[in-house]
Amino acid sequence: MKSFIFFGTPHVAAETLQALLTAGFVPSLVVTNPDRPAGRGRVMTPSPVRVLAESHNIPVFMPEKLDDDAQVRLAEAQASYAICVAYGKIIPERFIVLFPQGILNIHYSLLPKYRGATPTEAALLANDAETGVTIQKMVYELDAGDIIAQEKIAIEPQWTVRELRPKLIELGAKMLIITLPQYLAGEIIPQPQEHSLATRCGKFEKSDGELTLDEVHAANNWRKYRAYADTIGTYFFEERAGTMVRIKIITATFDGTAFTPLRVIPEGKKEMDFIR
Repeated sequence: MKSFIFFGTPHVAAETLQALLTAGFVPSLVVTNPDRPAGRGRVMTPSPVRVLAESHNIPVFMPEKLDDDAQVRLAEAQASYAICVAYGKIIPERFIVLFPQGILNIHYSLLPKYRGATPTEAALLANDAETGVTIQKMVYELDAGDIIAQEKIAIEPQWTVRELRPKLIELGAKMLIITLPQYLAGEIIPQPQEHSLATRCGKFEKSDGELTLDEVHAANNWRKYRAYADTIGTYFFEERAGTMVRIKIITATFDGTAFTPLRVIPEGKKEMDFIR
């Protein structure tokens, strides 16, 4: 079996790495971001990928930057190819060319649509009826590589990102395991993207989750609620006892006309039913 390196950092990457390990694809080296402060105590915490790799006795490399020293370290590994899932850093061209069979990247959209960091959220914000997963051969341009494989998935109207993201992760891992042997054997011809159709999606700010609870904004509120459910969340301000209080939305419904919060957390209080 050809040697490969796995690039990845968060839970989505760890879940994909676990699927690879289960299928018998064991990287010779895992590259992940260094430990970061996490939680209220800001305790230095290893990435989920590091934790998983070390539990399987796989060597881990955690460069702060992809610099000359990192290039030497990766070149020494002499890997045939690499797999990248949510690594968190842009991989320079001089690193990409280290791998004779390239770097394969899992992207959670139907490229060229939604190139960028938040494709799943973008699909929900746009109220798309479907999205999907693309396996692309990485180039030094954001999500612009040739397509190795692509599959669609329907988005159920009531799904938030909490329901959609795990399905995309599972689909991507299955696609990779099926596609990888075919690709390595030269049985797949990568297909160029139609770059003129490309759209991009960027990161969002906490303020993007603010809602205005009126009928005019109801449909847009529902889209934001679905998209931001497991990241920045959504919230609104309401006057209570003469003070404007920030209220975080935990669950909500939409009947096609009215957006209705069900469970909320007013600032400084515990979760409760929303009553107006």
